[in-house]
Amino acid sequence: MGTVYTQLSLQERRRIEDWWLAKVPVVEMARVLKRHKSTIFREIKHNFWADDSLPKKYAG
Repeated sequence: MGTVYTQLSLQERRRIEDWWLAKVPVVEMARVLKRHKSTIFREIKHNFWADDSLPKKYAG
């Protein structure tokens, strides 16, 4: 059988967003979360958006 993968939790996704906005290096995020750096890059690429016309709390 292959490796079992788990999805990122909502808490992990929020931490990634906070760290990304704080310019924390992806390698450091991956180390702390014990995830592969490609997982972090994929999360940032696919699941983050920002719209300057909306208040920051609605960005995600």
